[in-house]
Amino acid sequence: MAGNIPNAVMAFLIPLPSILFYLSFLGQFRDRSLVTAAGDDNSLSPLWIWCYQHPLLLANALFFLNVNLSFWIIGLLQSSHWMIDPYWTVIPLLLVHYYGSHPLAEYNLLRSSLVRFLTLIWSIRLSHNYFRREEWQWGAREDWRFTDMRRQYGKNWWWVSFFAIYLSQQVFLMGICMPFYIVHSKNKDFNIWDVVAALTCLAGIVIAYYADTQLHTFVSRNNELKKLGQPMVPCLEKGLWRYSRHPNYFGEQLWWWGLFIFAWNLGSGWSFIGALINSMCLAYVTRLVEKRMLEKDYRADAYRQYQKTTSVWIPCFKTTNSAGKDKKI
Repeated sequence: MAGNIPNAVMAFLIPLPSILFYLSFLGQFRDRSLVTAAGDDNSLSPLWIWCYQHPLLLANALFFLNVNLSFWIIGLLQSSHWMIDPYWTVIPLLLVHYYGSHPLAEYNLLRSSLVRFLTLIWSIRLSHNYFRREEWQWGAREDWRFTDMRRQYGKNWWWVSFFAIYLSQQVFLMGICMPFYIVHSKNKDFNIWDVVAALTCLAGIVIAYYADTQLHTFVSRNNELKKLGQPMVPCLEKGLWRYSRHPNYFGEQLWWWGLFIFAWNLGSGWSFIGALINSMCLAYVTRLVEKRMLEKDYRADAYRQYQKTTSVWIPCFKTTNSAGKDKKI
């Protein structure tokens, strides 16, 4: 708890350089009548002209400098790369507003407002789940996957971490958030496919929220049982977890595929690559999580049976009845 307040203050202050720089850039374009001639306006510095002409490159430059380098240095100083996790829930929200406010932005107001609102709800849900899991602390621990990699790479981890955690996540995040750019680069009438996309995104948010809440309740109860010296429940097989081994991942995928539908509706079907890579990454994470589950002796047998009877992602009815007694809470 001692580092909680300093970490919180640092987390709030660290994006300020990018935010202040971008606000200064926008200040050069208050008069939108100047926008169309920005490339020929000698009163603007070459830096502002470049920022105007290259919105995607600017977003990547700010990400590289203010996230990759800054977070990496802080992670090295603290021996914990915790900060990227809470910001994973915030960066998409910052990006959707960045693309929507850039002087070159062109969009349907209803579609843009809907996407911004849904992204806000998604960000609040994921942030709430993160801090609830971390018992409302800032920087209490880093992702267990980073800790495993730290042990794996040993003395080389200090430089490997820059590529494994930060540069790779820049490529990943900028890729899956490409629909935000597409939504704010094409002005097409709002139609039924926007409704389908919005409902898909909303369904993903709701499913992920309830799945994570049920998981949090399960973990909290098991922690209480452990403190009391009582046997812990090996598997969560109630609620959404009765029909899917990872309903939270399923909900998260619905969210990103819903964003893809927005982009596809605007003629950018190629943007499916971002959602597909996200699904592939979640498939890898699923393997890691299930491997950890099977490493616990008290739940290994029960979880193997759970694997045999329950879908990995897409919720559906169990294929067979569980052997032996079901242990549920």
